[in-house]
Amino acid sequence: MEDYFPTLFTLWWILELILNKNAIFSEITLKRWGIFKRHKRAYYSLVILGLAFFLSLFSPILVNDKPLILKYNGKIYFPALFFYAANKFTGSYNTEANYLELKKSKILSQGKNWAIFPPIPHDPLHSYLSMEGTPPHPPSLKHWLGTDRIARDLLSRLIHGFRICMSFAVVLTLISTILGVIIGGLQGYAGGKIDIVLQRFIEIWSALPFLYVVILIGSIYGRGFLLLIFVLSLFQWIGLSFYMRAEFLKIKNLTFVKAAKSLGLSNKKIFFSEILPNSLNPVITLIPFSIISGIGSLTALDFLGFGVQPPTPSWGELINQGLMNLYAPWIAFSTVAALFITLLLSAFIGEGIREAFDPKSKLS
Repeated sequence: MEDYFPTLFTLWWILELILNKNAIFSEITLKRWGIFKRHKRAYYSLVILGLAFFLSLFSPILVNDKPLILKYNGKIYFPALFFYAANKFTGSYNTEANYLELKKSKILSQGKNWAIFPPIPHDPLHSYLSMEGTPPHPPSLKHWLGTDRIARDLLSRLIHGFRICMSFAVVLTLISTILGVIIGGLQGYAGGKIDIVLQRFIEIWSALPFLYVVILIGSIYGRGFLLLIFVLSLFQWIGLSFYMRAEFLKIKNLTFVKAAKSLGLSNKKIFFSEILPNSLNPVITLIPFSIISGIGSLTALDFLGFGVQPPTPSWGELINQGLMNLYAPWIAFSTVAALFITLLLSAFIGEGIREAFDPKSKLS
């Protein structure tokens, strides 16, 4: 279930964003979107990366060795979505049916039986140990990017790893942004002793050795997607809080904030309705670079062996395999290329967003 959490959470987040029309389709937002679209490199990077991420959310269905639709003895089955025991077909046990063996047995080509497999019919956890030769196997017509050291299809692991990396970065960015905005905003708005105490706490907290914290918590509670999100979110918000503190310190002394106070508005109303909407430029311009940081952090932790629990598909683990198997260059080359392209597209998007939210940009 934990493997599907990134997909479910990200789909929910995208749906919430689409339904929040008032925030997305305001006049100033549409003008900034026009500036962003004129930045062709950023716009096409967003289209490519957004489409790739959206399709990857369905990789548990589209990149799998289970048929999308299966017709057997006059009945229709959906193995990619539901569990079916082997004794429903040709097996005699209640364990899940082996659809690859079913395909090899040619039962699906007899009579009116048939099956439609996904575009990439390889499960990222399945080892093709029956292949000739010793893994890792080089690219072929069956395995376009070859296999890894235990004969798992490399392309399927790259696609599933992309989904996990991007979902991890998006969720981490969302949590750290909320924490950074609230803590930094509280510092700047309250000022005085609250600001000093929180600032000293942040300085001490940021001095903690992050990797040691990950190792310690991982050795006690184990490794997993949710645990890594929790640990990284404890540190990821610190940089953004500095920006928000500076924005709140500047804006709280402006005339419209003083007017709101004189009208008797509560501190909560002033904080969230008056100051916060006018201080979000640093937040939005930093989001793409926070996503880059999240992808890099997860990949580095996986490379060192402190990331997600094997056999979960992971780019960092594949890079480590490439380093350990230099005689199989397709492992390292394809993984580094995928990581490089993803980070490059994210950087281009960040460049376009920064230009769109530049105070010097003309919104006319």
